[in-house]
Amino acid sequence: QVQLVESGGGLVQAGGSLRLSCAVSGRTSSSYVMGWFRQAPGKEREFVAAITWSGGSTDYADSVNGRFTISRDNAKNTVCLQMNGLNADDTAVYYCAADRRNWAFRGIPSAYNYWGQGTQVTVSS
Repeated sequence: QVQLVESGGGLVQAGGSLRLSCAVSGRTSSSYVMGWFRQAPGKEREFVAAITWSGGSTDYADSVNGRFTISRDNAKNTVCLQMNGLNADDTAVYYCAADRRNWAFRGIPSAYNYWGQGTQVTVSS
């Protein structure tokens, strides 16, 4: 079992920044893929970014590429999402996810078995 706890969400003005953290506990391994997803009201959950736990490979949705940065700290068992240049379209509940999956499935929510409770990000325009 893997437990994920997100933190760092909040209210920010357009153009501002937030840093989300995901504390990871339980049985993980170097084969895990860690993802960030988000879900706005009335919309489906969508991929934001992903990183491999060991190799450091990363991937981003086109909508956040160049503005968001995903990183991991293996010593602290955390995965972070630095979000810069926020706009109203970034308003959503952000979820951390994990699973031992092929990197090819990194953008698919159903490929992840472990999820955090989510943290709200609200960007005011």
